[in-house]
Amino acid sequence: MTTALMLAPITVPLLGALACLVAGWHRATAWLAPACGALMLAAAAGLACAQAGHPPGAALDGLLRADPLSDFMLIVISAVGLLATAATPAWLRNEVTAGRATARTAARHSVLVQLFLAAMAAAVLAASLGVTWVAIEGTTIATAFLVGQRRTKAAVEAAWKYVMICSTGIALALLGLLLLNAAAVHAAAGTGLDWARLVAAAPHLDPAVTRISVTLLIVGFGTKAGLVPLHAWLPDAHGQAPAPVSALMSGVLLSVAFYAILRVNAIAGLVLGPGFTRALLATLAVASLLLAASLLIGQRDYKRMLAYSSIEHMGVLALGAAIGGPLALAAVLLHMLGHGLAKGSLFVCAGRVLQVTGTSRIEGVRGLAGRFPLLAGCAGAGVLALTGFPPFSIFASEIGIVRAGFASGLGWVTALALVLMLVIAAALLSHTSRMLLGDGPGDSPATDRPAAPRQASGLSPAVVALGACAVLGLYAGPLTILLHSAAHTLAGTP
Repeated sequence: MTTALMLAPITVPLLGALACLVAGWHRATAWLAPACGALMLAAAAGLACAQAGHPPGAALDGLLRADPLSDFMLIVISAVGLLATAATPAWLRNEVTAGRATARTAARHSVLVQLFLAAMAAAVLAASLGVTWVAIEGTTIATAFLVGQRRTKAAVEAAWKYVMICSTGIALALLGLLLLNAAAVHAAAGTGLDWARLVAAAPHLDPAVTRISVTLLIVGFGTKAGLVPLHAWLPDAHGQAPAPVSALMSGVLLSVAFYAILRVNAIAGLVLGPGFTRALLATLAVASLLLAASLLIGQRDYKRMLAYSSIEHMGVLALGAAIGGPLALAAVLLHMLGHGLAKGSLFVCAGRVLQVTGTSRIEGVRGLAGRFPLLAGCAGAGVLALTGFPPFSIFASEIGIVRAGFASGLGWVTALALVLMLVIAAALLSHTSRMLLGDGPGDSPATDRPAAPRQASGLSPAVVALGACAVLGLYAGPLTILLHSAAHTLAGTP
């Protein structure tokens, strides 16, 4: 039973991709992808329950392994995946009606999204860091075509930029993996790149080689996570990708890449002690927050605004990982889920705003609250969640990271990060309020009138996701045990 539950998050979207490829996209198959998302979420929840209190499970001759951290990441992937795929039929239907897409485009979109979800599930279930690397590279291949789906000059440029920069980062990570494998071979540990065996053999690994390897791995996987310095692909890719794809890329792909960093950090801490990776991650965190704050203040495109916000939240995750310890790591994992739900919802809303206004410029969108109250309410709630307002779970996770930071000797770094987070929150609230309020002189009546009756098109999944984000901020329920188990797995404590 456990083996079937482990395989389901990979096989279900693969079968979904095959079905979409064979059957195409039409009214009868439009909800196939959301059904696959629901099955993925059910399998992820079932796996977490089945493994509670038991040792990590394995499948496919040890190629796949699931521990509490993998179980939690599967829930993050499938929850945000369900949100994005449930919003996709309405988004695609509107695009086809407007003549910006065809049934063939919609079918190709559905196939690539399912392959994307399968690759992310494989990345967090892989027992080897090498297989994780392959799966993360697989996400680049699938999403590159999705980023350039519109085939405009800007979209194609964004797709190429995404491929080139992420390939550079992945190449650095590959070099890091080769060095880590060399360190394991030199230690005669016979571990290969199996992360559990690397943790067990950590005392025997060469510190000098491991230090270089870990640096390359964190910078390499950090590229895919959107951390400074190789972050430049993110605003262009998120700004040009279809809204449901942006929801997946920002809401969960970045977290999957950061998952790889967490695995590497756990190994590095045992070989080098906490000081080295703490300094590296804290530097990346502050740099990412500083860049996001400086660019968000004068931002003029709301999709790029959300993309730069993603860089901020990856910086918050890096800060939590630098702090370490069960409390900070549990907060990091909760932040991944909260950010995925909130950011995924906001990108769904941004896609709808683009469809009803025809512009992604902030100054071109005014008075949404008066003309599209449900859309405006959803977008406003999403921004409040993203900026850490209670009762949303991001408030709880950020409080946990800040508390752990002040208690761990990183008080000045945490204080600086907190100031930057407040600047970012002010910028987001300022830009959003200008879009939601006012009389809306920037939008033509011809554009508004036909869209008004369908203002709620595709927003139901976003409303549910934001509700879940608020509930998680008040009561995590059974996820509390899973969060603590995953955090203790990373921290190496019982």
